Amino acid sequence: VQLQASGGGLVQDGGSVRLSCAASGRTWSSMSWFRQAPGKEREFVAFEERNSGRTYYADSVKGRFTISRDNAKNTVYLQLNSLKPEDTAVYYCAAENKGVYSAPNYNYWGRGTQVTVSS
Repeated sequence: VQLQASGGGLVQDGGSVRLSCAASGRTWSSMSWFRQAPGKEREFVAFEERNSGRTYYADSVKGRFTISRDNAKNTVYLQLNSLKPEDTAVYYCAAENKGVYSAPNYNYWGRGTQVTVSS
C-alpha cells in the first residue's frame, strides 16, 4: 500500500501547478491533501470522496485549488491556481481517515512534495 505524491516545484506568485498522488495496492474510498509550512502544523487542504464526488476545501484555498481524480489511474490530483507566497509548503496526500480535517486521523500518507511560491 503506497501513496506517491509528485508535481511540486518553484512557482511565481499568481502561477499554477498540479500535484499528483498515485495510489497503489488498493483503491481508496476518499483521498485528501494536506500541507505543512516550516514551523507550522500540518493543515487540511482538500478532500474528495470517490463514489459521491463530494469535495471539501479549506477556506484559504477555496476558489483557487481543485481536487480531482482519475479512477483508471488510481490517481488523485490537486490543481493549484492563483498561488500566493503563503501557499509555500510541503504538500501531502493522505487516505483512510476517521475524520476528514485533522491529520492525526489519517492512516496512510504520501512522502510529500514541495511547493515554493516566489514573490
